[in-house]
Amino acid sequence: MSPVNPFDDAATARAVIDDSGTLREWNEGARLLLGHRAADVVGRPAAALLADGGDDTGPRPGDERWNGTLALRHRDGHTVSVWVLAHHRPPRDGGPGTWLAVAPPHPGPGRPDDPLVRAALTQSPCATMIFDDRLRLRGVNDVMAQLLGLPADRVRGLRPTDIGSKRQNTELEQHMRQVLATGRHHDMHTHLKATGESRAHAWHAGIAPLTDADGQVRGVCVSAHDFTEQHLSRERLQLVNEASVRIGTTLDVTRTAQELADVCVPALADFVSVDLLDPQEDGGEPAAVSAPPVGLRRAAHQSVNPGCPEAVAEPGRLDVYPAGSPQAECLVAGRAIVAAVPSGDLERWREWDPVRVRRVEEYGIHSTMSVPLQARGTTLGVAVFTRFRRPYAFTDDDRLLAEEVSARAAVCIDNARRYSRERETTLTLQRSLLPRWLPPTAAVEAASRYLPAARSGVGGDWFDVIPLSGMRVAMVVGDVVGHGIQASATMGRLRTAVRTLADIDLTPDELLTHLDDLVVRLSEESGDDGAGEVGATCLYAVYDPVSRRCVLARAGHPEPVLVPPDGPPRQVGLPSGPPLGVGGLPFESAELELREGSVLAFYTDGLVESRDRDADAGRALLRETLAAAAGSLDATGDRVMHALLPPGGAADDAALLLARTRGLPAGQVATWDIPADPSLVAPVRKQVVEQLSSWALLEASFTAELVVSELVTNAIRYGTPPIRLRLIHDRATLICEVSDTSHTAPHLRRAKTWDEGGRGLLLVAQLTQRWGSRHTAEGKTIWAELGLLDEE
Repeated sequence: MSPVNPFDDAATARAVIDDSGTLREWNEGARLLLGHRAADVVGRPAAALLADGGDDTGPRPGDERWNGTLALRHRDGHTVSVWVLAHHRPPRDGGPGTWLAVAPPHPGPGRPDDPLVRAALTQSPCATMIFDDRLRLRGVNDVMAQLLGLPADRVRGLRPTDIGSKRQNTELEQHMRQVLATGRHHDMHTHLKATGESRAHAWHAGIAPLTDADGQVRGVCVSAHDFTEQHLSRERLQLVNEASVRIGTTLDVTRTAQELADVCVPALADFVSVDLLDPQEDGGEPAAVSAPPVGLRRAAHQSVNPGCPEAVAEPGRLDVYPAGSPQAECLVAGRAIVAAVPSGDLERWREWDPVRVRRVEEYGIHSTMSVPLQARGTTLGVAVFTRFRRPYAFTDDDRLLAEEVSARAAVCIDNARRYSRERETTLTLQRSLLPRWLPPTAAVEAASRYLPAARSGVGGDWFDVIPLSGMRVAMVVGDVVGHGIQASATMGRLRTAVRTLADIDLTPDELLTHLDDLVVRLSEESGDDGAGEVGATCLYAVYDPVSRRCVLARAGHPEPVLVPPDGPPRQVGLPSGPPLGVGGLPFESAELELREGSVLAFYTDGLVESRDRDADAGRALLRETLAAAAGSLDATGDRVMHALLPPGGAADDAALLLARTRGLPAGQVATWDIPADPSLVAPVRKQVVEQLSSWALLEASFTAELVVSELVTNAIRYGTPPIRLRLIHDRATLICEVSDTSHTAPHLRRAKTWDEGGRGLLLVAQLTQRWGSRHTAEGKTIWAELGLLDEE
C-alpha cells in the first residue's frame, strides 16, 4: 500500500457512499472482504449489501460519525459480520456529501503485545497513537481511545483519514507522511472538539519518528497535549496588546469608543456597545453615578453581523437605564456584571425594555457582560459585551480580560475627552481674540479665512485689519510658536499690542521693533533665563489709498503674494527680519506702489507647508490658485483653502488674509499750504467752506470750520512752518489734517475756569468722531475725523 493513496491498501476495506445511499468507490480491500468486484457494486444502492442481523442499521440523519457491527452479504451468499467505522465528508466542488466507510483488517497488523507499541505507550505521558510506515494505526493508549470515542481494538489498521473526515485529520496525515520521509520531529497545532466534549479545545500534536536498532524509520508516534489554557492565555495577551495599539489612535472620543468595540469583536464578543455619560453643562467631569436611573448616550457599537442589526440604539441616542438593568448596576457597583439568559438574569429586562427582550430572543443572545469605563477616579460610561453566535457564556477569565481592555480604553477616552474640552476652550478663547468681522474701509476690500489644526491643537495664528488715520489701513498677520491655550493667550496679547502700536501710527519697522521687545519680556516672564521661550513671526503692512503706496516689514514671516489687476501673481520680495523674540536685531521696511484693484495675500506657514510638500511647492500652488481665482475675495479664500489644505484637516493652523486695494480719486483730496500768520485763519476757513460746497458737503461745513480753525491756529501758534492743511473725504467720513515740522505733539487737558486757553482740543474731541496725531519724517500731523452720515 502507498502511504499517499489509502485506496491502494488491500488490507483495509474502504467504500464511499453518497448521501443518497449509492456506492461511489470500492477498493481492493472491500473486494477481498466481501468478494464483490468494483464494477458489480459501484453505482448501486449500498443497502443491497446488507444481510439480516447486526447491532445497528446505520447512521441517523445529522450524525457525523457512526461505528458498529454490520451483517454484510458475501458474493458467494454467506453472511460476514464486520465492524464498520463511517464518517461523513462535506460536499466538495458543489457535489453531494459522501460517507467513507472503513473496515479494519482482522486481526490488525499489530498485536496487543507488540514491543513497538508497548515501548511507545509506556514512555508516553499523554494521549498517544502509533502508526507504522504505511500510516496504519498499530495501537492507541487508553487516553487517546477515550478522545477518539472508539474501541482501541477496533481501530487498528486504520489511517487518520479513516478515523475522521475533518480538516485536521487530513493535515495530520500529511505531517505524518513528512515525518516518515525526513525522519524529523514535527509539531502541529489545531483547534477541535473531541468526541464527548461540549466545546473545542486547543491541541498540540507532537509527531515523532520511531526507528529500529539500525536507525531506520519504522513508524510514527503521535502525542497529543491539551494546551487550551495556554492558548487562551496567549489569545488574551494578544488581545490586550492589540488593544494597546489600536485603541487611542486619535484624540476623538467617538472614534476611541468605536476602536474599543472594533477590537473586541469577534475576539471577545459577538456584539459590543459603548455608552458614555454626558458631561455636565459647564463642560466639567461627568456627574458621579450614585443611584439609578442612569442616562447613557450611545457612542459606538460593533457586531459580527454587518450593519449591527442587534443594536436597539443608534449612535448619539440617549437612553435611561433604571435600577435592575446591568448597565446601571455595574455603574453603581463599579465592577463588571455578568448576566446570562439561562440563569434568568435578563428576565428583569422584560419589565423596562421589551424591545431589548425581542432582540435577545431574535438573535439568541445568551450572555452579556457590562463593564464600567473608569479612569483617574472618574466614571465615564459602560461597555456591554454580548454573545449569541459563540455558544459559551462569559467566564471569569473573560471578565478579567474585558476589564483590562476597558480600563485601557477608558484612559484613552478620558484623554480624548480632556483634549476635546481643552481644545474647545482654546478655540473659544481664540475666537474671542480674533476679529469676528473685518471693518469696512475706503482703502481695501478684505476677506479672511482661518482653520485650526486638526490634531496638534489650536495654535496662535492671527490676522487683523486696522483702520488708521488719513484713510490709511494697516494689515497684519502673525503666528505664535506652539499650540494650546498658552499659544492662544500669547496671540491675544500680541494682537492687542499691535493694535495699540498701530494707533500711534508707528512705521512697520518701528512697530515690529517694539513688538520684538514685548516678546522678549514675555519670554523673561515665562520663568526661563533663555530668550525665545515665547516666539512668533509677524508681517505688518500699511496702505495709503491717496498715494496708493504700501509699506511692509516682516519678522520671520512668509512673504505675501501680490496679484496685479492684469498680471500673474508674484511673491513680494521683502527684507528678511528675524522672528520676534530674538531681540537686538533691526527690521527693515519696503515700499510698493500698488495699482487700484491689486490683491495682497497674507498667510501663515500652516497654509503652504505640509507633510506631503515643502514650503516652496506650497507657495507655488498658492500662486497658481490665486492666478485662476476670479470673483469675490470670499470665493477666492474658499478656493485657496480647499486647494492647499488636505481634506482631513491641516497639521498646523492656517490663516489667510486677502486685501484688494482701492484708490482715492484726486478730486476727493484738497491741500493748502498755510503761512504762519494768524490773520490768515479766516480766509482758510472760507476756502474750506467753498471746497465743501464743491463736494456737496455743506451739512458738515459748520463743524469743519471750527475744527480747521482750532487745528490751524494751534499749528501757527505752537508749530513750526511750513504748515499744510489737507481735507480728505469719502462717502462716510471727512478728515481734516494739519501738518507742520515740529515734533512736539499736543495733548488734551481740562482748562480751569480762569484759563484763557486750553479748550481748543477739547472742543475738537467733542465735535469729531475721533482725533489724534501721528509723527512723520518731516514732523507731525494732527488729524480729526467727522462722520458725514451723522451730519445727514
